Order: sequence, then structure tokens, then C-alpha cells
Amino acid sequence: MRSILIVGAGQAGLHLALGLLQNGYDVTVVSNRTPEQLRDGRVMSSQAMFGKALAHERELGLDRWADDCPPIEGIQLAVPGPDGGKVIDWAARLDTPARSVDQRVKMPAWMDEVERLGGKIVIHDATAADLEEYATRYDLVLVAAGKGEIASLFERDAVRSPYTAPQRALALTYVNGLTPRPEHSAVCFNLIPGIGEYFVFPALTVTGPCEIMVFEGVPGGPMDCWADARTPAEHLATSLRILKTFLPWEAERCAGVELTDDLGTLAGRFAPVVRRPVATLPSGAAVLGVADVVVLNDPITGQGSNNAAKCAASYLASILARGDGPFDAAWMEQTFETYWATARHATAWTNALLAPPPPHVLEIMGAAGAIPEVAHRFVNGFDDPADFDHWFMDPAKAHAYLARAGA
Repeated sequence: MRSILIVGAGQAGLHLALGLLQNGYDVTVVSNRTPEQLRDGRVMSSQAMFGKALAHERELGLDRWADDCPPIEGIQLAVPGPDGGKVIDWAARLDTPARSVDQRVKMPAWMDEVERLGGKIVIHDATAADLEEYATRYDLVLVAAGKGEIASLFERDAVRSPYTAPQRALALTYVNGLTPRPEHSAVCFNLIPGIGEYFVFPALTVTGPCEIMVFEGVPGGPMDCWADARTPAEHLATSLRILKTFLPWEAERCAGVELTDDLGTLAGRFAPVVRRPVATLPSGAAVLGVADVVVLNDPITGQGSNNAAKCAASYLASILARGDGPFDAAWMEQTFETYWATARHATAWTNALLAPPPPHVLEIMGAAGAIPEVAHRFVNGFDDPADFDHWFMDPAKAHAYLARAGA
């Protein structure tokens, strides 16, 4: 039985671990927190997951919250105008509803499942020195912990990383009492030119169904304002002030909101980056990076947890296909490139949305309000970003598609 160790007990690490256990591998997961510490800790992400990513979970029997988690049935896009109204406002349904399950709910349950299937959970804050020791004991070591000393072992890929600094000041606010959309549930995606973005959607958290408010402020701008929000109440007040100032229709939905819990807030920033997938330790041993360790996108397109699930599924297939062959550096590079063939589309699209929109994108957004086919295609690109290569990312292809669609 081949032995595999995974550092990191998040979406990708645990998903991969459970897939390997179901296929007869000896699996150890190293986590810096216990299930109880995760469950009782601060929120970690917004994690809206679309159909293809959820299908990977279902394939392994991991989608346990479908009956309890409120569905996200579509996406609404709005852009405010100078008079406080909306210059763009339309919505379309997803072909497959999305869902968002708080990682404080999901990860402890998955850690329990790892142990139920015979895997081992080791509670330890792994270091680079630990990786050397792990590499002598296991056939394969994977690093799925996207922050800290270990992640820094993986070299930045300058060719695939156009940004060297954070592109947004980020904040999350988990709330109850927000008035739902009157039509169908949706990610309400608001683009505020030159200021930032705000989106909000239903989710399941430790206290039950909720809504997650996500703020993306252009650095140095009026939405880059979280440093003084030192308490949960101040964080909520800042959230509501932003909405009242820039998105009055969203502020109206918040008349009765309250935090789900005092740990239902988060703020920070990071630079989007793609890293080299293989880290070579001083001994010469190689370890393979997973998900956010090697492809870390800004959350503006909500692709983080989706990429993690897709990475886990892709790596699982590569490991199973390897059989008894060596998990050497060349195999690791190829395993990543197989995943990157999919992940590159989400990365390119996400990086494009961080920049001011070019004219053809503005044309697409306007056309979507009049042509349901265009709105439907854009909305479902969140599930399959590869489709954007065929129209959204290229001006000539966009104009040709809009002409065919009747714009």
C-alpha cells in the first residue's frame, strides 16, 4: 500500500485525502488545528461552489449538506451610475445551482471522515524541516497549506503571475436577517467603477442558513477601509456604511441584519500568484504543491474553492494513473500541468476582472441586459471559466458572438 502525506486540512487537502483513502492508499493529513478549533474558529473564506466543483464532491460522497444549504440559483449583475441608480441591472439562472458551506462546518466533518476511513490526522504546525522528515517516510508528500513558511518554499512563476501586489482590500461579513431577492436566489454581484466590487449570496454556516457579504476594495480607495474596524460590531458597521454610500439598493436589504456570530468576519489582502508546483528541499527531495499553494487567485470571481476541488480531482486521477511508478519531480510537474490546463482559464479571467474593463467587456455587460442568451452564458461561465476563452477574453471573438446573438 502506497503511503501519502498531505500538509493542510482544507478544501483541496481533505478532498484529495478522502479520494485516496477510498482507493486504498495509506493517507496521513497534517493540520495545524483540531476539528474543534476549526469549528469554533473564525471564518476562513466565502467558498461559493458551482456545479462542476460540487460534482467532484458528489463523486466521492462528500456533498453532505445539499438538503441544509440554501441554493444559489443564479447571478445578478448591477453597476451603479452617477445618480445613485443602476446603469446595468440584469440576472440569469445557473444551469446547476451553486452552494456555499462554511468551512467551519465542512472541514471538521471531513476530518472525521478521514479517520473513519482509516486515515490519520496529525495535529501539528508543519515546518520546512518537517517536510524533510516526511519525505523519508512517505512515497509522496503534498503541500495543501496555502500560507506561511511552507508555501514560501514554492517559487513564484513570474510568467504566469502578472501581479506582484494585492489588487483588492478584502473583507467578509456573515450575516442573518438580510432581505432575499424577490425572484430567485443569486450571487448579487455589484461592480462599482474605480472603487471595487461587492457581492452577497446565501450560505450555510455554524448557526444555520445565512448570507455572506464580500467586499473587494481597490487599494487606497474608499472601500479600503477595514483597518479601523477592530471589533465585530465595527466590522458590521463598516459593511453597512459602504453599502449605504455606494449601493443604496443593497443597503435597503440590510435593515434587519446582524452578524451570525462574533467570528463571522474577516479582512485582509494578498497578491494573486501562480507558483512553481515542485519545491526541492535541501536534501534533494521533492514535494508537490496543491491548489492555493500553487494557484492563488483573487476571490473576485469566486473561484478559490472551485479550483481547490478541481485540483483535488485532477491530482487524484494522476496519482491513480501512476500506479506503482515513482512520484518523482518530472511526474509532479506533469501532474500540475494537467491541472493547470483547466486552472489557467479561471486565473486569466480573474486577473482580467481585476483590471479596468476594456470596451468589449462593457459591451458584453450591456448586451446581457437585453439578450438573455448573453446573460446566461456569462453567468454559467462562473462554473466553466474555460468558455470565456471563446468569447469574453478576446475583443474580436466577443464582437462576433454578440453579432450572432443579435446585439
